[in-house]
This record gives sequence, C-alpha cells and structure tokens, in this order.
Amino acid sequence: MKVPVMSTSGAKDGEVELPLVFSTPVRNDLIHKAYVHLESHGFQRQGRYPNAGMDVVAESNSPPTGHHAARVARMRGGGGGRQGQGGGVAMVRKGRQAHPPTSDKVIYKLLNKKENRLALCSAIAATSSAFFVKLRGHKVDKIEAFPIVLSDQVESISKSKELSKVLDSLHVSDDIARLEDRLKRRSGKPQLRGRSTKVGKSILLVVKDAKKLSRACGSVTGVDVVEAKNLSVVDLAPGAKPIRLTAYSKGALEEIGKLKSSHLELMVALK
Repeated sequence: MKVPVMSTSGAKDGEVELPLVFSTPVRNDLIHKAYVHLESHGFQRQGRYPNAGMDVVAESNSPPTGHHAARVARMRGGGGGRQGQGGGVAMVRKGRQAHPPTSDKVIYKLLNKKENRLALCSAIAATSSAFFVKLRGHKVDKIEAFPIVLSDQVESISKSKELSKVLDSLHVSDDIARLEDRLKRRSGKPQLRGRSTKVGKSILLVVKDAKKLSRACGSVTGVDVVEAKNLSVVDLAPGAKPIRLTAYSKGALEEIGKLKSSHLELMVALK
C-alpha cells in the first residue's frame, strides 16, 4: 500500500510503499496485554518499616473474662500522654498495619518476546486505520491519508515555533487544541499527590534520529517524539487504548521495515 509523503510545508512530496508490518491484523487483546506487562517494568517496589507501630512499651493485662474489659495490649507509664491507650496491635489508633505491602512482592510481569513483537507489529498496523485513530478521540477529519508520512527534513527541526508551523500544515492543530481544557489545575488529592495538571496525548512523531526534534517537542502540548528503534506499545497505545495518532519519517519507515517476527515471515512465505 502506497501513501503520500508530506513535506514540512504540508505539500505532497511523492509516495512511499508501506512496509509489510502494516499488513498485520490488529489485535486489541495483545496490545492491551503488552501494555499492562511493559508498564509494570517502571513500577517502584513498596514496603513498610517492619517495626512500624510496634516500637512501643505495651503489654496485655489479660483480665479474666466477664469484667467487661478488652484484653488489648495497653501502653505503660504514667503522667498522661498515651498511658492506658491500646498499642502494638493492628486494630488500635497508631497501631501497626494488619497486612502491609512487602518489597518482596513480584510486580515485574514477564512477557514472551514473540508475543511482544506481535503486539508491537499489530499496534503499528493500527496507526494506518482512521477508524482506530478516531476511536481514541483524535480530531483528524482534515487528514486525508493514514499513517502520516513526513520527509526526513522534519528531523532537523529544533525549535517549537518551526514545529508548530509543520503541525498546522498537517492539520493536526485541531487535535492539539482539544487538550487545552485539560490543562486547568486540579484541586484536592490530585494536587497533593503531584498531579495538579493532567496532559493528554496528541500526535506521536516516530523518526530515525530524535536528537534535534526532541528539543522542539518539549513545549508543544501533547506532542511526543520517539526513535524507531525504541518504539514500543507503550508509546503507540497510551493507557492500553489503541491507537494514537502517529506520524513517521521516511527514515523511520525503513527502520520499522527491518522488524523481524514469525508472523511476518509466514506472510512473506504465503506471497
């Protein structure tokens, strides 16, 4: 399948044949599984201090039954403070946690290499479908062909002002504008926990060399850039919801065409 190549000014600059990986069947179940497993690789282990709530001088007076007194361990001492209060057990104020999380828990989920590769190929193929891109909520009514393929000139852009002009010429500015309402500061728990703002996702730029372009994407809302050799399901399907609006450079398509997978070898054999 051939798609037009767009220059940085928005004009057509020839056509290019998409690699065989874009013919992979879209498997939402595989994409979801791969995302969940790969995101667990960035989790931080949680644990608790073993003696939390237990570093107290408390003992049970063990009264005989029938005296209407609980046999909970009580704080010793005199002169006020916590004297006589329960301590050292899970059900009292400032007591220990009943079942605290341990750092030994296995939270790193393993994924088969072939399964991960098939999920990646499936996610790449989904970027060529307008149906899946619109299903995620992107505003792409003015875009004619999917996926968006750019000339290699885009990799030399290093300023946000120049990148914004390119995105305007590609009719992506409407999709970026839909994220402005989400930039309002939130109050309450999200603000206390460092999530005062929640930025959505717009277009993803997949290039061969992202050294210069990554500088320009820093101040453009929702726009990310990734090198083709580092492309992952996490980039293509944020939140395990396929599929993100994606643009490839010609050099990135050449790198993606080098992907090796058992299903691609079978497709070549059938041809």
